[in-house]
Amino acid sequence: MKFPEKEPIIEYTHELRSRYGETDRMGYVYYGRYLEYFEVARTEMIRSYGLSYREMEESGVMLPVIHTEIEYKVPILYDEKMQIKVMVFDVPSVRLQTFYEVTTEDSDSIHILGEVSLCFMDAESRRPCRAPESFINKITH
Repeated sequence: MKFPEKEPIIEYTHELRSRYGETDRMGYVYYGRYLEYFEVARTEMIRSYGLSYREMEESGVMLPVIHTEIEYKVPILYDEKMQIKVMVFDVPSVRLQTFYEVTTEDSDSIHILGEVSLCFMDAESRRPCRAPESFINKITH
């Protein structure tokens, strides 16, 4: 997986501890959980700018996922505290592209790399639209 070779315009880290019910029989966090973790971190990153998905949806703009990519490097085990770093490298227009690095307190290694692209969509027409100006203003100032 290749991240852009420039400094992110947004970098936000969310901490989360893996729970027993999220692990598989080997004691590893089940691979499908990482997209959920990414969503939690992305939602909290957006909230840290004084924005919310709910308010955006109530204003008529939705943000569905259109692409995901995950690279599993080192398993995360039950009860490990994770740092999920969300990075945005470009000001969104119609697409919000987010990148992720998941690390733990017990290791200097990157455990998981990820990328999730979302599309701003008009809730009524279900067609792509530009990111709301209020969204752009908050994340760039």
